[in-house]
Amino acid sequence: MAKIDRLTSGEDTFEAVLIGGPADIPMAARTVRAAATETKIKLRHRNGYEHFEIVSDPDGRRAERAIFRWTMRTKIAE
Repeated sequence: MAKIDRLTSGEDTFEAVLIGGPADIPMAARTVRAAATETKIKLRHRNGYEHFEIVSDPDGRRAERAIFRWTMRTKIAE
């Protein structure tokens, strides 16, 4: 699982829409570009990471957009 930073548009990326998790995740952070091979996304939020897994792949190839649902939260080790 890769930590997702915002990627630029390109053939090897798609738009990932993040559903669920803490209500205070900004709407702008809920749509990210992800590598075409990603099935999990880790979003840094507050003092931890929110984890999302793919649940919808509309065209089977993730060419444009896919839905990821929140699965868990982990804290950053100190």
